[in-house]
Amino acid sequence: MDQTSVHNLLIQLRDTIRDEREHAKSLDIDAMMADVQRKEVLIRALNTVTALHPDDQEIAQEIRMENRKNAYLFRSTLNWIQETMEFFGRKTVPVTYGQNGLSQNNLINGRLLSGRI
Repeated sequence: MDQTSVHNLLIQLRDTIRDEREHAKSLDIDAMMADVQRKEVLIRALNTVTALHPDDQEIAQEIRMENRKNAYLFRSTLNWIQETMEFFGRKTVPVTYGQNGLSQNNLINGRLLSGRI
């Protein structure tokens, strides 16, 4: 593959990664999934490249940074969702104590989300 086509593929990959992040932020799942597929095609095309031209090193660094930004966004979003689910799964009823000073089990579930209707 010649240097010009590699350069064009790298530019397309960088722009696709940026588009993927913007679509994720706007919750446009269909467009984001199209970006993911486009990114996979570009990566498969670039798999045959063994060495980058020195002029393309800067674009490769940009791609690495954009990919890290996406990874950070997706990881922090996943952590936020997990923390939210843990919050809704916690008991909301405080522990009560009996006359002997021992904690008692309440009959009330006390969970914000119990899974029952």
